[in-house]
Amino acid sequence: MKLRIAGLTVVALILSGCGFRPLYGTIGANPGAQRIFASIYVEPIDQERVGYELRNKLIDLLRGPARAQDATYRLEVIVTETREGVALQNDSTITRYDLAFTAKYKLTDARLNTVTQGQETTLESFDVAQSPYASVTGQQEAEKRASQDIAEHIQIDLGVYFARATSSR
Repeated sequence: MKLRIAGLTVVALILSGCGFRPLYGTIGANPGAQRIFASIYVEPIDQERVGYELRNKLIDLLRGPARAQDATYRLEVIVTETREGVALQNDSTITRYDLAFTAKYKLTDARLNTVTQGQETTLESFDVAQSPYASVTGQQEAEKRASQDIAEHIQIDLGVYFARATSSR
């Protein structure tokens, strides 16, 4: 038992000495990512349902202010979607679609200077069923999964950017 505790203590000391810092944590007086994320206002996003879903996912992940006036940063996202039939029946009826989404984002400060920008892509699929309702539901679920995926990747990109920016000061 004492050997286990000693081993865990040694591992903890080694990890603390290697410079490992959790991306979303706080250390001392340095602001954590959540505090910075909370200062980002997410602008409304076009692209109907997908834009609405993506904006809501980003608001949930970043927990930013409800009004642009209260924000230090503004996040603008432009989404494009392409749909391609990928599976055919013998009679050339499409039975499966791939939905490819590309989100270009730009983070600006209060003076509208670009702080960082990037692009995220994702691919989701859905089956075409004999029931039109089932097909529409499948497409909507694919769009929700894509929105979640893109939102999480944008959050990671912003977290990495701010981690690098605060560590280089």
